[in-house]
Amino acid sequence: MVLIIYLDLLFLTHCRNELDLPYCGCSTDIFRFLLMAHATPPPYQAVYAPYTVIDKARQGVLRSEADQVAALAGLTDLEMARILNMSDRNLHRLKPQERLSRDASERLLLLTNLLRHGLDVFDDDAETLADWLRSSIRELNSQSPLQLLDTTTGFGLVDDVLGRIEHGIVG
Repeated sequence: MVLIIYLDLLFLTHCRNELDLPYCGCSTDIFRFLLMAHATPPPYQAVYAPYTVIDKARQGVLRSEADQVAALAGLTDLEMARILNMSDRNLHRLKPQERLSRDASERLLLLTNLLRHGLDVFDDDAETLADWLRSSIRELNSQSPLQLLDTTTGFGLVDDVLGRIEHGIVG
């Protein structure tokens, strides 16, 4: 740990000299900069950018991808069918190589982004994410996140709550 701080101090001194940054002459200036550099996590990057979601949804996503996404958080076929806005019988009828409809594909891609964000927030702990998805959340009008994923607005609300958790904002 001491070696890391020492190397960071050397790096900061070099950066400060290269960038002509002012130095206040106190050690707190350096440590404040160090804390900012190490305490700020990189922002979450969605798996699929918005225009990619549109393009892939228009092409249709393979049914087999729905199973892969469901496995990320242990979602059941009934839960997946509800999220994809289709009956569980229709979901079961689709062969793995068949494509979902445009709307179902878009929902699956949004779900992929949401679950990846959730895994990022919960340190890749799929079980914790699955429990959270099924828990009643006050910020979501005392509904579970899964209950809201039948609408695209619900996806946004759930993602907002994940962002607040990620940034330590208590609701």
